[in-house]
Amino acid sequence: MSGQLVFFMVTVTLIGVHVLHALPHSPLQPRKHDGFQTEEQFSEMYFTQTVDHFNFNSMGNGTFSQRYLITEKYWMEGYGPIFFYTGNEGDIWEFASNTGFIAELAGQLRALVIFAEHRYYGKSLPFGTDSFDVPQIGLLTVEQALADYAVMIRELKQQLGAADCPVIVFGGSYGGMLSVYMRLKYPNLVAGALAASAPVLSTAGLGDSLQFFRDVTADFESVACECRDAVRGAFHQLTELAQHQEYSRIQTQFHLCKPPSSTEDIHQLNGMLRNAFTLMAMFDYPYSTHFMGNMPANPVKVACETMLSGPDLLSSLRNTAGIVYNSTGLLPCFELYSLFVECADPTGCGLGPDSLAWDYQACTEIDLCYESNNVTDMFPPMAFTQRDRQLYCAKRWDVVPRPDWFKTQFWGDALSTASNIIFSNGDLDPWANGGVRKSLSSSLIALNISGGAHHLDLRGSNDADPESVISVRKTEADLITQWVW
Repeated sequence: MSGQLVFFMVTVTLIGVHVLHALPHSPLQPRKHDGFQTEEQFSEMYFTQTVDHFNFNSMGNGTFSQRYLITEKYWMEGYGPIFFYTGNEGDIWEFASNTGFIAELAGQLRALVIFAEHRYYGKSLPFGTDSFDVPQIGLLTVEQALADYAVMIRELKQQLGAADCPVIVFGGSYGGMLSVYMRLKYPNLVAGALAASAPVLSTAGLGDSLQFFRDVTADFESVACECRDAVRGAFHQLTELAQHQEYSRIQTQFHLCKPPSSTEDIHQLNGMLRNAFTLMAMFDYPYSTHFMGNMPANPVKVACETMLSGPDLLSSLRNTAGIVYNSTGLLPCFELYSLFVECADPTGCGLGPDSLAWDYQACTEIDLCYESNNVTDMFPPMAFTQRDRQLYCAKRWDVVPRPDWFKTQFWGDALSTASNIIFSNGDLDPWANGGVRKSLSSSLIALNISGGAHHLDLRGSNDADPESVISVRKTEADLITQWVW
């Protein structure tokens, strides 16, 4: 789910805010906002958080510093609602700078805005540089993260004199899942949730393991059937070269830094190439973005134009992958094992320390057994079954996944008794069909965005926005207004 390739800087202006239950922080380096037009003003703060909410012996009452961002710019102090973003698998600044809808809505409803960073991501590391060691990483669970957010909400409300202010949680992708779970587990604290592109069903093991890459393929097919066929043909040519062990030619065709020398290297190359198409499908926005890498406007269309205009299929496949991995054109060659890391999430864990945390979560609670088969999709057959997951996770983290846990802990598809949750999905998003696409009741509302990619509705308004997302944002605003006033 996490496709983080390049970390980028975002511009921040600090404003005064109550010290609260927080630690002092040194001045921030300037950052550039990419996700929305309004120059937002956040303060970066640190909350003293409990390391283990559910065990009184192992850690006692040990604490760590959990990062959060806060702005009172729009807030009707003591009365306005609180908009709380349930941070997901990455640096919280990335999400704050690409989630402008929350700021726009906060201006309308005079809300306080908080973006909370997920434990074990960004700078919120319970054990510092040892956080990704076993057994310390064992406290990285969805339940612990939700408890973090619940404790933070309760204590910050007390410190800010906001005890009677309703809280709405927001999140996109995994963060959207967390927003749903907050409403299910802590309805005493959370009045409603907006869950954008939240695959709450597929990550609970409900659905078809072939759905994800079938839907990635459908995005490219919708531009041109010839595009799908060209991609499939290029992968077939790569397979033939590999079968004949023509490794030098593969290195030349794909500008690899080193020639592949084994079936494992070819598998890694296939995974890297497939991941590029996954990211372009997810972030197929109608304008250029710098969220989890640099993407041109309409990257799927750009990819298809590239696939259909090259001198040969293999060169076209290389150049198409370069839209993701070499957006500047300055990379002299592709390093197979640096640009992409295989993990327990076939859609990609990203790079750097955050990828370790996500890999662990995919090995424990979050079920991401998606696979391609070259029949219902355009990619080479790459299986990832529950057995594959078990073997990988036992070797990597010494854990055994619990594939049915989310069905028990977070209700699976038996959500009809919940309330005040918006499930939004774009029809271009390969994650969409792993989520809730039909309304379940008058207060469990599914909103579908025609021409929308991964949580497009959470991004700030843009002149290139399709009418569908403008309409969906208005509906979301109307529903949230009813919940808080």
